[in-house]
Amino acid sequence: MKLVVQVKLTPDAVQLPALESTLRAANEAANRVSAVAFGRFGLRGSVRDLRKLCYGELKACGFGAQAAQHIIKRVVDAYATLRANIRNGCLGPEGAKRRRKAESKPVVFRRDAAHTYDDRCLSWNYDARTVSIWTMDGRLKNVRFACSPTALKQLTGHRKGESDLVFRDGKWFLVATVDIPEPEVFEPKGFIGMDRGINNLATTSDGDNHSGRRLDRYRRWQARKKAELQARQTRSAKQLLKKRARREARHATHINHKIAKTVVAVAARTERGVALEELGGIRERVTVSRDQRARQSTWPFHQLGAFIAYKAKRTGVPVIKVDPAYTSQRCPRCGHTERANRPARDHFHCRRCGLAGPADHVAGVNIAQRGATAWVFVNMPDPAPA
Repeated sequence: MKLVVQVKLTPDAVQLPALESTLRAANEAANRVSAVAFGRFGLRGSVRDLRKLCYGELKACGFGAQAAQHIIKRVVDAYATLRANIRNGCLGPEGAKRRRKAESKPVVFRRDAAHTYDDRCLSWNYDARTVSIWTMDGRLKNVRFACSPTALKQLTGHRKGESDLVFRDGKWFLVATVDIPEPEVFEPKGFIGMDRGINNLATTSDGDNHSGRRLDRYRRWQARKKAELQARQTRSAKQLLKKRARREARHATHINHKIAKTVVAVAARTERGVALEELGGIRERVTVSRDQRARQSTWPFHQLGAFIAYKAKRTGVPVIKVDPAYTSQRCPRCGHTERANRPARDHFHCRRCGLAGPADHVAGVNIAQRGATAWVFVNMPDPAPA
């Protein structure tokens, strides 16, 4: 199981200019290679073709052999990603403005875009918490890094492959790949159903509600500040909007990590699996009121499901996705399904048997039941041949 571990670099006053000049030079060179690739091959340049055209020039500019190879490979990977986005319709249909714009010019790399290093250009000293890294000014030794004990343990035992040098918000990071062995998935004694929503981000079949007024106030406050900045239409306001968007994204990621960690820990402790709703295309299928459109679009519900899936995979907890249809309108006791069973957004009351309770909790119970049923069918042995 491949994961990424991020460590923070703390270069001193001598090492900092070398890192800055190296990252800037690498991206300027990547832009030159990208222009050559687009001029000669359009969107379909290969590593072999670009190596013949650009390798000598990169070496003459002071790049090492491995650094030149990584610059060429970054360009080829960028065009491969662009072709995949066009093929999957991410830039619109043929003739769309975004697609024409992307196809009409070479890929451009930001001045501070991440650069790739392999073990020939980058070596780690885990005991001293330092790295030795190649730069345009020579090899930098004893560049210190900081990380959590868990991240250090993962790096020491499972680091494998390339690492990326990243400059973000005035700070330097190394993002490394670790390959962690996966434990065997155990046979669950039941399932925890989790209902994801707009007001209550996650409610489990155990009745745990992973949301609250504090988070709701934070999201409303962010929406107000965003509207105020958008109304100004100044350059500084646009810069602040980007900075605030990154901060809000980090906050959402942190909340989703906390929710996923708690749910998976409870499932592992009680030897149960986790059942989730299949929410693919939810924004196209579900209509919400005008005042909730922004809240539905800004929170990364898919990210929460992805976090639960990979955390469960690390601990051997089974995860299964079920059909979300009518989970908040079906009575988990008698099975009666009717829209009138949910007279209010937050309340459920069965018209047949009288079962009542929070609608999100009822939906979580229904999801858990569907998860248990689906697990039986998925793991049913093949029938004996006639």
